[in-house]
Amino acid sequence: MSGSKKARAAARLAAVQALYQFDMEGTLMATLLDEFHRHRLGMEIDDEQFAKADVAFFDDVVKGAIARREDIDAAVSAKLASGWSLERLDKTMLQILRAGTYELMARPDVPTGAVITEYVDVAHAFFDEREAKFVNGVLDAVAKAVR
Repeated sequence: MSGSKKARAAARLAAVQALYQFDMEGTLMATLLDEFHRHRLGMEIDDEQFAKADVAFFDDVVKGAIARREDIDAAVSAKLASGWSLERLDKTMLQILRAGTYELMARPDVPTGAVITEYVDVAHAFFDEREAKFVNGVLDAVAKAVR
């Protein structure tokens, strides 16, 4: 994986974590971004070196997913199976879908396949194969609707 591709992958993983924190704790945007810039992006934690993240890309995904949350949630809700709602989704899963949907809606510079593959990879960091396939299916359906 090239350096810039790794940097974007690291940015996506961090963006999902930041969106989760925003959702759970209501951290103010400026505080949230500052905390991630200073303490999380590309830092060493417990002797584990995290990949350098593309900070501008991280900022765009976090700010964009929060700013467009209503549109994003409507797009995701429309693609959930009957009987499912955003409220029923695992909180981390919801942030993965929000970040991926934001990219599909707002980042035409990123190919559809790359967005889906990257967020399936993020899902693997938190979940088993079944949930990763769920991310793939929902983002694929969203992509068909918004691109």
